[in-house]
Amino acid sequence: MSGAEPQHLRRGWTTGACATGAVKAAFTALATGDFPDPVDISLPRGGATSFALARHALNKGSASAAIIKDAGDDPDVTHGALVSATVRPLPSGSGIVFKAGEGVGTVTRPGLPIPPGEPAINPVPREMMRQAIAEVSELTGLAGDVEIEISIDGGEELAKKTLNGRLGIVGGLSVLGTTGIVRPFSCAAWIASIHRGIDVARATGMTHVVGATGSTSEGAVRARYDLDEAAYLDMGDFAGGLLKYLRAHPVARLTLAGGFAKFTKLAQGALDLHSARSRVDFAFLADLLADQGAPQPLCDAALHANTAKEVLDLSLESGIDLSTPLAHRTKAAVLEILRGAPVEVEVLIVDRDGHVTGETGWDE
Repeated sequence: MSGAEPQHLRRGWTTGACATGAVKAAFTALATGDFPDPVDISLPRGGATSFALARHALNKGSASAAIIKDAGDDPDVTHGALVSATVRPLPSGSGIVFKAGEGVGTVTRPGLPIPPGEPAINPVPREMMRQAIAEVSELTGLAGDVEIEISIDGGEELAKKTLNGRLGIVGGLSVLGTTGIVRPFSCAAWIASIHRGIDVARATGMTHVVGATGSTSEGAVRARYDLDEAAYLDMGDFAGGLLKYLRAHPVARLTLAGGFAKFTKLAQGALDLHSARSRVDFAFLADLLADQGAPQPLCDAALHANTAKEVLDLSLESGIDLSTPLAHRTKAAVLEILRGAPVEVEVLIVDRDGHVTGETGWDE
């Protein structure tokens, strides 16, 4: 890129954010008879956004609204899809019940954030919708006991372009998003930003930098160390982009933090941790279990597991800690990639709640 700044890419909105907007509009219409257009929603990490309605309908006993998803410059299979919500009142005390409409999948296997039998609407979008219902309920007095049915036009066909089928999500897409915002996926631009971050760290005399796979993992490191903001390199899935550059441009200390599944792939030697470009090797996890003295039936179960999380859950149920040995395997793989560069490394395995479940320390 000859030192040029990465081209600015337009951000977009997650399926979960669009669904939340549709839910809020529909529930408001149930309460007031009118659809807000545009409809405003709160984002999980602060701030707000608004969506124009593509269509809406108020019927006896239900209201529906739909929003066209804009994923910005991200190559998202759901860009341009119509995300709809139908909201129906339920008896008092029922709470909020989620339902998969046409084009939204249903979870059929363990190891995912949502249990089998539930609509494939992830935890953060569910919480966003609950918050939207609560906001309208507080303003209007209408009880928030409702059924929320989410649909995505063409979702079942679009899902064929995703890993949903392999993960046991049948009938359509997942409703995803942890921040409400889609930050455009651009390998070149993202990796360039990692490199520039390392350059800044070196130029300003920093001796400790952090590579985390996501905001939850990064938060665990922030809770542990008081580092300058610039020390936090936005690694994401691009472990190779970070480690190869550090090999040639070392910083004295590197903390790597990530979830069990992504660091399983890193421990296997994968440099790009995105689900579309690397896969968990379940034989690797079975071998890791065997090293911890796990009984053969548990090792066999790992070989036939659906996700890395399922293997982790099975190991915990059997009283076996896999996070710590995985951290050590990950560190060994990282040191091999660094090829003797003067970089001390520690690895932290972080769960979905931000707790460190396994770590290596600095010295081995």
